[in-house]
Amino acid sequence: MADIKTSTTKPGKELYGYQKDALQEIFKRFENAPKDYHLLYQLPTGGGKTVIFSEIVRRYIAKFNKKVLVLTHRIELSKQTSKMIKEFGVRNKIINSTAKLDDQHDFDCFVAMVETLKNRLNDDKLDISDIGLVIVDEAHYNSFTKIFKFFNDSFILGVTATPLSSNTKLPMYENYQELFVGEPIHDLIANGYLAKANMYSFNVGLTSLEVGANGDYTVKSSEDLYTNNDMLTKLVSAYEETVKGKKTLIFNNGINTSIQVFHAFKRAGYPIAHLDNTNSKAERELILKWFNKTPNAIITSVSILTTGFDEPSIEAIILNRATKSLTLYYQMIGRGSRIYKDRNEFDVIDLGNNFHRFGPWGADLDWQKMFSAPDYYLNAILSDEEIESTFKYELPADVKKEFANSTDTYFDMKKVYIDTIRQGESSKRVLEKSIEHHAKMCIENSEDVFDALILAKMLGEEIDDRINRYAKCISKSTHNFVTWLKDDYRKKLNAYLRANFDEDYEKIHGHPPIEE
Repeated sequence: MADIKTSTTKPGKELYGYQKDALQEIFKRFENAPKDYHLLYQLPTGGGKTVIFSEIVRRYIAKFNKKVLVLTHRIELSKQTSKMIKEFGVRNKIINSTAKLDDQHDFDCFVAMVETLKNRLNDDKLDISDIGLVIVDEAHYNSFTKIFKFFNDSFILGVTATPLSSNTKLPMYENYQELFVGEPIHDLIANGYLAKANMYSFNVGLTSLEVGANGDYTVKSSEDLYTNNDMLTKLVSAYEETVKGKKTLIFNNGINTSIQVFHAFKRAGYPIAHLDNTNSKAERELILKWFNKTPNAIITSVSILTTGFDEPSIEAIILNRATKSLTLYYQMIGRGSRIYKDRNEFDVIDLGNNFHRFGPWGADLDWQKMFSAPDYYLNAILSDEEIESTFKYELPADVKKEFANSTDTYFDMKKVYIDTIRQGESSKRVLEKSIEHHAKMCIENSEDVFDALILAKMLGEEIDDRINRYAKCISKSTHNFVTWLKDDYRKKLNAYLRANFDEDYEKIHGHPPIEE
């Protein structure tokens, strides 16, 4: 065993009370559990898991006189982890594809990515005979389990914010014997360790999205939805309504979406940069430096900033995507949860119905049940159809202003459909009633038929929503049929306005239109 160059004090971070408590619990397991025990530790994003396991490394080496291996899933995380462990007084070596191992006996801690480590172990280049502890960062990624077979005599400590496997076919209880749940988000917020999330949800129709082999929405179907003009307009409007001028991070599912978002905000005159995994290291550093120094900066990104990115000055997170991954949901929102100066709140805009799917960030989830019975949790998640069936369509703020004279802008398509059918009328009568309602809204806010026709065009998004709900009611929703219905509805609304404007105007206002 090499000379252990560790410190009895913590040169790095001072641990908080809950972190010290977690350390105590984990070391109890080290002392009492079998040497090949697998323990999973859950701690929310922002709770300081890297700080905790860095101190675990320091204490473990000093107490048990054995070596430690830390596994990460990205090269950036390897470097950050290595740096943090060094701050705690532990010399460590990063095992990458180019690392020379002739000095490995001079180190008591190694940091590696799983694929690189696997190759080195298969080549028999790394001496692991004295490794007593393996720490797995972001343990919900199942790529790590392939190297567990090399460490049958080591204690394995997995660390994650969400103890739910990224691969539903490989539940975490198959690789870990016990889950130790750390401090919950609501307690971290109450005690001033994490910022509180103010959450704003904008309902989005997601039924066009497709689910891929990995269980999440495909990039292609997401790109098709989130690059259309309606969604880009909704995104910019949501930003302007709720977080305008705040330092904002936008998450997308697809590079093309992020680029289109960049152009949409640029056209609107906002300071924004796009970042994805094709950017060079120098470009990324330049963008992140600009983001740090610019108070109202916006970054639109794809996946790359979900882990290993720490910018406490972020004031707002926008989820410009839908996900079926609870882990990704928590990772994205967690990027804004750091306490910064005297700011203890941040804003979250959801444009993927994620709040409806998973509940508010920081909700009191039963992690133990999720760990032991993941299928029970996954099967209880609402489908997009179930989520959207509860939505009440709200006119966008800029459109709503144009209909200020209308006190009744909501039309409950499902209720009207049920009432109409019960009265023995044709389902087509439902659309006629909807057209009459839309026409009334237009006439209430117009001086002449030309004004009314202009207002009718502004109702396009709501017309689509009503037709989608109608199609569900009649259980006939082929793409071509629904597209035809939407087009036909618009034509009939315009025809109604031209034929009935003067008569309806007089009924509403008590006098005919004033001719100038």
